[in-house]
Amino acid sequence: MDYRGNEALGLVETLGMVPAIQAADTMLKAADVELVSYENVGSTLVTVMVKGDVAAVKSAVEAGVEAAKKVGKVTACNVMPRPIPPIGNIVMAHDIDAE
Repeated sequence: MDYRGNEALGLVETLGMVPAIQAADTMLKAADVELVSYENVGSTLVTVMVKGDVAAVKSAVEAGVEAAKKVGKVTACNVMPRPIPPIGNIVMAHDIDAE
């Protein structure tokens, strides 16, 4: 999924893959957002990233955090309304569409 900083970016970081997948599934069902990428940060931390308009991303992240807390631990979350374009290079490191 191409991301170049032109839309809001939502991030949910969890301890382990299970709550990360739960967060991603919930975020995609809760609002009109698209899954951009995920990152295995290390020490079992996983960050899931979604993009969309600011209101949708805020709603999605809130729902994703609550869902992830039910099955595991959330370590961080954030909504960036309009990050600068170079942030896209970081986000695209693990593009979900890359082969």
